[in-house]
Amino acid sequence: MSEQPYILVINCGSSSLKFSIINPVNEESLLSGLAECLLLPEAKISWKYQGEKHQAILPEKANHTDALQFITEQILIHYPELKQRIKAIGHRVTHGGEKYSQPTILTPSVLDDLAALAELAPLHNPANVTGVKAAQVAFPHLKEKNVAVFDTGFHATLPPQAYLYALPISYYEKYGIRRYGFHGISHYYIAYKTAEYLGKPLEDLNMISCHLGNGASITAIKNGQSIDTSMGFTPCEGLVMGTRSGDVDPALLIYLKQKLNLSTQQTSDLINKQSGLLGLTNGSSSDFRYITENYAKDKYCQIALDVYIHRLVKYIGSYAVLLDNKLDAIVFTGGIGENSELVRRLVLEKLTILGFELDQERNLAARFGQNGKITSDQSQHSAYVIPTNEELVIAKYTASFI
Repeated sequence: MSEQPYILVINCGSSSLKFSIINPVNEESLLSGLAECLLLPEAKISWKYQGEKHQAILPEKANHTDALQFITEQILIHYPELKQRIKAIGHRVTHGGEKYSQPTILTPSVLDDLAALAELAPLHNPANVTGVKAAQVAFPHLKEKNVAVFDTGFHATLPPQAYLYALPISYYEKYGIRRYGFHGISHYYIAYKTAEYLGKPLEDLNMISCHLGNGASITAIKNGQSIDTSMGFTPCEGLVMGTRSGDVDPALLIYLKQKLNLSTQQTSDLINKQSGLLGLTNGSSSDFRYITENYAKDKYCQIALDVYIHRLVKYIGSYAVLLDNKLDAIVFTGGIGENSELVRRLVLEKLTILGFELDQERNLAARFGQNGKITSDQSQHSAYVIPTNEELVIAKYTASFI
C-alpha cells in the first residue's frame, strides 16, 4: 500500500497566517496553527500537534515569509515524517473574479491575475498572493504544486438576475461590477455534509446555508448549486457582521461623506471597521459573546442582537421563496452559528410560518458540541448545526493535482 500524501493548507490574512497539514484520504488534521499579529511588534505563532498545544514569539514585525520559515525550520523539523509527506500546498484565495472559479495551479501568470484582482478584494487578495510567494520560498521543491481554491468559486453558478446590480450594464461589461459572493468554500462543504446527513444526492439538495461568524453570509442552494448569496461585490454586503454594516442605502453613504466631510478611506473604514455589531453597541464590542452575555441588561446589546436577527430572518424568508417550496434544511455554521443557541432559537422561533419547530433540548445540546438536528421530529422542515471545515475542502481539491 502506497504512503498517503499530506496537504499543507494555508489561509493568509493581511496580518495572519492560518495553517494545517491534512491527510485528504482519511480527512485527518495532523497539525494546525496560527501565526498572528504579523508586521506588528507582538507577532506570535501557536500550533497544535496530537492534542498538544505550543506557542512561540516570532521576531518583531515578522512577515508571512518569516512565519512560514518558522513553520519549516522550527516546527516541522520536529516532525520530519509530516514534512516529508507534504506533496502539495493548497491556498484559500478570496477573489477569483469571473476568470477563476475552479481550483487552479498557481503559475506566475495566475499570480499576476490575482494581484490585479486586488482592486476587487484589497484586504484579502494581496495577502493571499503574499502567502503563495512565501510558501514557494519555504517549500521550493513544491513551487509548481501550489493550488488556489477560490472563496468565490461556489457562487459561479449564480444566475444573472442574482449577480447583476441595477446599474448601467456597461459597468458590468467593462469593469466586472457584479455580485460575486464569498464564504463559498464553507457553503460548499455545508451543502455536501447536509446532503450526506439527509441521504440524498447533492444535485437534489435544496437548502439555506447560514455561515455566521465575525464575517457572515447566507446562501440559497438549489439542486446543489448556489443561486443567491448575501455578500456581493465585496464581503461588506448582506447580513449584519462584527464590524461590517451589511446592507445599507448607498445614498446614505453619499450623505454621510458630505455631512461629516469623510474621505473615501474614512467612508470605507466606517462601513467595514466601525459598523455592524460594534457600531450598534455604541462601540462597546463586536464580540458576539459579549453581546449575548449582556443582551438582557444592556440596551445597546439588545438593539444589536435584534437588528442582527431581523436581517438574518429576512434573508432566510426571501431565500426560501427562491427554492420553490422545496426546502430540505437550514444549516447554521461558523463561530456564531455553531456556538450560539440563542441565535438559533431566536431565528427558528420567527420561522414557524415556514413550518419550523425548534427542539430546544437538541438546540442546547448542540452548544456543547453535539452537532446535528435541532428541530423536532414533527417539524415540517429540518434545521441543523454542522461545523464547517474549509481546510478539508481545500486539501481535497489540492490533492487532485498531485
